[in-house]
Amino acid sequence: MSVKVGLVWDAVGDVGAGRGLLEVARRARLDAFMVVDHLINVFPRQAWDTDFSYLAADMPTPDRCLDFATVLGNFAPLAGPVRLAIGVTDPHRRHPAVLAQTALTLAQLTERAPVLGIGAGALENLVPYGVPHDHRVGRVEEALRVLRMFFSGEGPHDFRGRHFTLDRALMGLPAPAGRTPLIWLGANRERMLNLAGRYADGWIPSDLMAPDEYARRLAVVRTAAEQAGRDPDAVLPSGGVPIVVAESDAAAQDLLRAAPIRFLALHAGARAWRAHGAAHPFGEEYKGLVDLLPHLLTREEVTRALAAVPDEVVADQVLAGSRETVLKKIGELIEAGMRHPMLMPASAMASPEAARFTMEAVGWLADRLRGGSAEEEAK
Repeated sequence: MSVKVGLVWDAVGDVGAGRGLLEVARRARLDAFMVVDHLINVFPRQAWDTDFSYLAADMPTPDRCLDFATVLGNFAPLAGPVRLAIGVTDPHRRHPAVLAQTALTLAQLTERAPVLGIGAGALENLVPYGVPHDHRVGRVEEALRVLRMFFSGEGPHDFRGRHFTLDRALMGLPAPAGRTPLIWLGANRERMLNLAGRYADGWIPSDLMAPDEYARRLAVVRTAAEQAGRDPDAVLPSGGVPIVVAESDAAAQDLLRAAPIRFLALHAGARAWRAHGAAHPFGEEYKGLVDLLPHLLTREEVTRALAAVPDEVVADQVLAGSRETVLKKIGELIEAGMRHPMLMPASAMASPEAARFTMEAVGWLADRLRGGSAEEEAK
């Protein structure tokens, strides 16, 4: 069984910090480096100060969000064998022809085929900017079909959909041999899971879920692939894996008290809170991060919401513990079918010391996961 490991950067703040993380990925021989696409941050600036996170000392606002395409073009000469990935953008702000051109341009600059991650879009990137966000799944499906056309050849291409139209459209930029961009779909619910099986090269859910739930959703993806006449193994099972890692399990539990890590519980939906007998402060219909509008929260609302966070919900949003414990927990996801965990170093937000340990732990975890020794280490 082959396991690949990647690292995720939120693309906020200093470009040099991103280059440093890419260098971590190269030194650790990681398989992929993913850059997030946001217009505003998932942490509200109204509560952003050094009491919230030490990062505020050098970054007075969390909303210094960098454009993924420019960043990845800059990083391409530095990536070497590390696959560069976009994780994930949406077809509301960017027409699929533009996304295809971006991915094909990146493929000219990299050693390996880049990943174009696409999803249904988060409201924080749409609502404040007046971008229409109705029919989100239908728009994604049409975008996937259009992307496949453009990646298949120059054209001309014709397409008549509800959301997109092509009239003898050309894409004269070819992918270099062996470097046709890969499409990963950010899918969490049934309709999107079906699209992943029908059209995508990889599945990357944003939800961190229990291994049995991961296996259930992966089965939906694979069944959809089979029904579309595809090899179900052609869809690489990935996933964002937030980690809170420390010298010991007890030390990792202490890190869960840090405000930015506790705020991750507010990225969970009302259903997740109800499972622990709690009511979500953002309402019973709140679906989670895709519905979050952080720019509308007041400092007082953030303070009250953080005070209401149950410890159990925080613990569900990350894999927390010592390196060995986190390795075991990732190993359980691998047993459920995950083949490409994308590590999200959440504990780096707690303190400079936690950040240093987390970056060291990324290489340690990658070595053991790629060596197939997660189960042995856990015994």
